[in-house]
Amino acid sequence: MGRGSGIALIGILCCVLSVPAVGAEESVQALTSQAMEECQKGRLAKDADSRGVHFDRGRALAEKAVALDNQSADAQFSLFCNIGERMRANGEVFFSVFDYGRMMDALDQTLILNPNHLDALSSKGTILIEVPEFLGGDDAKGEVMLRQVIKEEPTSINARMVVARQCADRGEHQEAYELSKRALELAKQQQREDLIPEAEKTFSEIQAHLMDR
Repeated sequence: MGRGSGIALIGILCCVLSVPAVGAEESVQALTSQAMEECQKGRLAKDADSRGVHFDRGRALAEKAVALDNQSADAQFSLFCNIGERMRANGEVFFSVFDYGRMMDALDQTLILNPNHLDALSSKGTILIEVPEFLGGDDAKGEVMLRQVIKEEPTSINARMVVARQCADRGEHQEAYELSKRALELAKQQQREDLIPEAEKTFSEIQAHLMDR
């Protein structure tokens, strides 16, 4: 279970009239929501072409939201989500340096704007663990962030899986088993079809290690 290849201002100027500002804010929220919906649809899509269409559409919506208000943490995260998932759909091989930088900038901006954004913390922690040290990886820092997510969000799935694999790599098999078992239970309870396969694989591998001891 080694380290993966890894690849997770003021806004609109104040206007004299309040109505345009409210309308702009509603537009940012709507665009962000639509962008996240596209990201989720892409995760659930069965074929590569459909996934790419959803992620590209989601990125376009997110870019519009960020252009309207780059102080929106959720808009920044929706941009990170769609770029990151698009890269993963491509096998994390065929991507440009610009796209990678844009993705990481959106994630970092999310956490600057909202340090307690749990989805962003989970993504950042995962990236810190999965990327090599020479690309900025930091296992210890990443795990601290993921454990914070687990503590503050009891239904977190991804954070549990990643920490479980870290524990398994250190030989902490019992904690790895408990974390991965709970992650699979939560994935099934929440009917997360996009996460169940990975949760099953993680639990199966850790369970096998525990039985081989």
